Amino acid sequence: MIVSPGINDTTVASIMRAPKHVMRLFRIGSFHQTRISFARTLIRRMAQEGWQITAHEKRLDRNGIGRIIYQIDTPRGPLTFSGFSNPLAPSERTDRVIAEKWDAAFTLSLGPPETVEIDALEMEVPLQEMGRFGPNEIVLSRANKSVRLFEGVINSLASGNQPDVHEISKVGYLMRTTAVYGNGKFGLADFEKLGLERDFTLPFHAEMLSVYMTRQFTIDLIDHCAGMRGGKRAVTLARPIRRMLGIGNATGLGMAPYLINHPKLLNNWIVARETALARVRLIERPAGQEVIKMCALIDRCRIHITEWPTTDHQQNLDISRMGEDLELVSSLLADKAWFNEPRPWDRLIRWAESNLHLETQELLVSIIMEPYGALIDDLETTNSSDEREETWPEMLLGDLKTLIETTYDWALALDCTKPHGDKYFWYRSAEKEEPRLGERYVEPGAELEMPIGIARDVTRLYEKLGELDDEINTAEFLIAWPQFRRVVRRIQTLAELPYAEIRDNLIGSGCEPVNILRCKLSIFGATKFDPKSKLWTRITLFQGAPLPDELTLPAADDWFAPIFPRETAV
Repeated sequence: MIVSPGINDTTVASIMRAPKHVMRLFRIGSFHQTRISFARTLIRRMAQEGWQITAHEKRLDRNGIGRIIYQIDTPRGPLTFSGFSNPLAPSERTDRVIAEKWDAAFTLSLGPPETVEIDALEMEVPLQEMGRFGPNEIVLSRANKSVRLFEGVINSLASGNQPDVHEISKVGYLMRTTAVYGNGKFGLADFEKLGLERDFTLPFHAEMLSVYMTRQFTIDLIDHCAGMRGGKRAVTLARPIRRMLGIGNATGLGMAPYLINHPKLLNNWIVARETALARVRLIERPAGQEVIKMCALIDRCRIHITEWPTTDHQQNLDISRMGEDLELVSSLLADKAWFNEPRPWDRLIRWAESNLHLETQELLVSIIMEPYGALIDDLETTNSSDEREETWPEMLLGDLKTLIETTYDWALALDCTKPHGDKYFWYRSAEKEEPRLGERYVEPGAELEMPIGIARDVTRLYEKLGELDDEINTAEFLIAWPQFRRVVRRIQTLAELPYAEIRDNLIGSGCEPVNILRCKLSIFGATKFDPKSKLWTRITLFQGAPLPDELTLPAADDWFAPIFPRETAV
């Protein structure tokens, strides 16, 4: 490839998509996994550093109840992943946060299995929030079976046959996690300890490793149960099918406030994504092999999206449109004349914004990053942040008003008035300490509202400032009106972070929180989003990712938009 001469931070910034374009609910709700998503960067690191994963202990009965303990050897020392399979009545199986029992529960611990109190964990981990954990436990999680498919795969293997790939593709996973906890919750090790001492200097790598290991646990559990059920007739799951088994996840409102409550982190995540895109757009002349790779990826995506299962009408419509759009892109790039002019990827992105549907536009963002790891992978190190907030007490109110007018003009332009502009309020359930969404003029509890209505709060502040003398300083103002401390601190802290705010009314009638969920999940590395309502979605993680014994292969990083093997008997 030939990159634009004189490429630097200034030239990259000049071509980055504007925050007002990117940070809208409908656009962030169309994001896809990229090569700098957390699942991808974790697998890349594991492969580059030669992590070794072995089953240390397998103690399961005929029905697969028991435990599998894994040792994970890294350059900085061993880790232990403990998986516990538990009996569960059908009436007790639910993905909702109110559940008290699950098909399986897991923990990731510092140190080798010999130093981990496995027997004690076997008693505590299935209790999840009610259990007791120490600072050597990193992640706590649980999962439920996709029962019909789980049993169907076992029965096929037990009878000596590989399962029907088409049936597996309708779901994509045999287990789905219902919660993955880390970063100090319930007594677990906090992020600072992990970053200073161990392998997890980037956000959510520990949680992603736990999900990846849950996938391996599921595969080993399936093979064990099939062997017990079928005896000598049984076969193990074929490698191409193993690779295409992901881990499902059901995600609801609990995740949504995170992006609002961690705006610096959101800014850094989006800046990394948009910087990566800008760098690729600045390529003057892609090499022939890069063009071939890009065209192959588009063709692969055309198949991949046909294997995207969802019952949501709008998502099915979007998938259909993506298929049509990708056919147009494929035809466009097949014409060699497209590459006669410089910066073909920049022109492709601009053309897409005028000619393709929104979801395809964002899929193209992910696709054109794929061949350019050498150009963009360094950006993965920018995905963490210092979350401290700052207040400038000496700032005059006139300057604060100007700051709002220049950085929060989008908020002032929104209608946050009742009844539609402030229809919803976010609150935290006292029973489960999980976020909920209430209707302000229908349900009680608005006095418990969480500070999610950023646009409304900024507008109220601006209106109050308009009543006061511009020469009053911020300290004097906040002494008199302390209810504005939080929003003032936010505005001042985020003044130079243009991608820190979702630029929509998050309490208005048009807000669909599932868009916030998709944004964060795509940054995690999720695929195949299956919205179940505007409040929650199912997704798949690590589908197509290399298996533990494949982490050293050159293709360990080539698992974007994976497709199922074409034959059912593999």
